[in-house]
Amino acid sequence: MSRRQLFGSLCAMVFLVNLGRVIYAPLLPPLQQAFGVTEATLGLLTALAWFGSASPRFLAGYLLTRTSRMVVILGAGVVLTGAALLAAVAPSVEALLVGAFCMGLASGPYFIAAAPLVSELFPGNVGRALGLHGAASQFAAVGAAPLVVAVLAVGSWRATFHVIAVATALVTLALFLVGRRTPLPSVGQADRDLLGAARAQWRIIVSGIALVSLTGFVWNGVFNFYVLYMIQAKGFAEPTANTMLTVLFAAGIPAFVVGGDLAERLPTVPFVISISVSFALGLLALTSVSNLLAVVALTVVVGFVIHCLFPAVDTYMLATVPGEHRASTYAVFSGTMMLPQAGGSVAFGVLRDAGLSWDAIASGAALGLLLVMGALVGLYVDGRLPTTGAAVEQ
Repeated sequence: MSRRQLFGSLCAMVFLVNLGRVIYAPLLPPLQQAFGVTEATLGLLTALAWFGSASPRFLAGYLLTRTSRMVVILGAGVVLTGAALLAAVAPSVEALLVGAFCMGLASGPYFIAAAPLVSELFPGNVGRALGLHGAASQFAAVGAAPLVVAVLAVGSWRATFHVIAVATALVTLALFLVGRRTPLPSVGQADRDLLGAARAQWRIIVSGIALVSLTGFVWNGVFNFYVLYMIQAKGFAEPTANTMLTVLFAAGIPAFVVGGDLAERLPTVPFVISISVSFALGLLALTSVSNLLAVVALTVVVGFVIHCLFPAVDTYMLATVPGEHRASTYAVFSGTMMLPQAGGSVAFGVLRDAGLSWDAIASGAALGLLLVMGALVGLYVDGRLPTTGAAVEQ
């Protein structure tokens, strides 16, 4: 029972750390009005949350060779609380950029510590456990736009960050209390050599990065600008555009569970490639329609497909690597693949400022993704993409 209570507390925390990364997307219209900035600056704002998430992951992996998973997770809660308070009082867009980076900074160590812990709490159902944990994270993405709408109805955008700060402080305290009385798995205690694990597992790390980085790059640009895309390209009013963002993320709640389950049952590499191909095709179809019902239907498809990717890739990295290398391998993989992903919204914003239409940007990104996936299919057929991690030398 104590493990289930700990898992429940982790689900509450992952909701908040992901909320800290995605809250800026529905806030872009009021922030643009408040600070009078261009779309390129807005792209930088959303990107900094993701750069912040990527940047401490190697350090977090090193910390996990010296301290426990729970210490890192609690530290992430403290950082998110402080960063949300900083964003709430930001007097300028420059200060808000710092706040966005710091809010992202909290999520990186959390995921590096929590994902291996979740896989070790339920070793017989790694994919399902990661899927449920991911679904809890996805509730934050679903709730981001409604939260912003509710807060703006009674106050300013700054109140959004006050809510996040208070909630995170309370959940961090709850995690501390539950974690103190829960016996933690010992399988990861032998993971004490970050570089050694990276050298031993480099093939699966490189493979994972190749499978997910470009897809994540395109997805980062799509969801961060989805509200503006719906307003400027599809002609929807702002409330409808915010609803589309909610639908995009809501489709991901069942997708995390389905993706985790299927990753346990299907050959993982072909499954991951098929997800990226389906995402690209859905995005291409979205650029060619403007009717509300068609946009809603394709938004559901794109949202569901892309969110199957994350538990599938995590299962690929965590279920196939020995416990002695699990956290370190995941840290190196996660920190590396996040860096190119984080630039997606910057690229979309710069291309938009250069005069390209939203549909042209999205369709070009989708076609590029299809070309890369075709190359990965060839590598897989040729046996160059590993399906398991390397065994630990005794």
